[in-house]
Amino acid sequence: MPDAKVNAFYGLPENVIFCKNCVISNQRPSSTVEFKHTRKENKQTIGFGEDGMCDACRFNIIKERKIDWKNREDQLVATLDKYRRNDGGYDVVVPGSGGKDSAFTSHVLKYRYGMNPLTVTWAPHLYTDIGFKNFEAWTHVGGHDNLLFTPNGKLHRLLTRLAFKNLLHPFQPFIVGQRIIGPAMAARYDVELVMYGENQAEYGNNVEDNYVPTMDTKFFTCPDPYEMRLGGETVRDIIRDYDFTINDFAPYIPPEAKYLEQKKVEVHYLGYYLRWDPQECYYYAVENTGFQANSERTPGTYSKYSSIDDKIDMFHYFTTLIKFGIGRATYDAAQEVRNDKITREEAVHLVRKYDQEFPKRYYADFLDYIGMTDAEFWKTVDQFRSPHLWDKGPNGWNLKHTVE
Repeated sequence: MPDAKVNAFYGLPENVIFCKNCVISNQRPSSTVEFKHTRKENKQTIGFGEDGMCDACRFNIIKERKIDWKNREDQLVATLDKYRRNDGGYDVVVPGSGGKDSAFTSHVLKYRYGMNPLTVTWAPHLYTDIGFKNFEAWTHVGGHDNLLFTPNGKLHRLLTRLAFKNLLHPFQPFIVGQRIIGPAMAARYDVELVMYGENQAEYGNNVEDNYVPTMDTKFFTCPDPYEMRLGGETVRDIIRDYDFTINDFAPYIPPEAKYLEQKKVEVHYLGYYLRWDPQECYYYAVENTGFQANSERTPGTYSKYSSIDDKIDMFHYFTTLIKFGIGRATYDAAQEVRNDKITREEAVHLVRKYDQEFPKRYYADFLDYIGMTDAEFWKTVDQFRSPHLWDKGPNGWNLKHTVE
């Protein structure tokens, strides 16, 4: 029987269903970057077929059975040849942190395909020890030049606080900067090719994006920087209420699509050309770039090697648990089922064991970073619990729907 009709936040489907192949639910948003987001927003979520399988799993079958990867690699070589330089300059920009995915991308481009990449990094909020070691290994062991861009810390803390308070999305300003830094630096250094790793469409964003190798340039459309929304507020309002100018927001303002066209910058995904498997990227990065997994698993999941560079990362996934009923273990387990690393039964066990675990490890650091007390934190969190996902009992909040 479907659930009784309740008020679902964020435009989420009121009836919660789980993929029959992996462990993702139909509550997963199909976009990871939100320039504007309210609790009433009509929000598109991952698609499901009549067979009960999610779009990400359905595309994975296409990857395995219908894509000619040799032909895709030939397309990659042709693309790289178009941009290859022999004058000592950089011929591709690779954005990343030195984690397994960016380490794989840059190393393969340089040592397998003979490119000369410039790696660029939008700094984490708060480096973990293992994250900084891997960042150093990326350049010292992996053998890459790197530009580390650290945004105005005073402004970035404020934007992170606003994003947590207004959107329950503390990573929103970081994601904006992370997506912009590659094309922005390419244009500045006269490099015409930017290569990211995988397209997030592979994991459940707009599935149609999987069939094109490039990033949609509409992402870089910003008609009025003052009306751009960061942390749920317009830049105009933030300037009005705090001691900043429009110039302080330069790193967050996307380069205009027409400017990138003038500079002949194209943004591609390596995952379009090479079959993408996160665990295989990890093995490759360990062997070739000095990448190390953490000594202990990440709170909220069973993994030790994915997204381990930022102390705030785990709170991003905690907020997805609150808003969508989907925590870190669900994301990790779903993609490992698709890539035949674990069974669905194993994934269900891992999700039920770890998904709702609170990330205590860096909680004090997070509160200090956003300038909140424990009471303010939980008051904010509880405001974002959608009634179709959560109910409150005598022992606290309970998630109504869990994977079985």
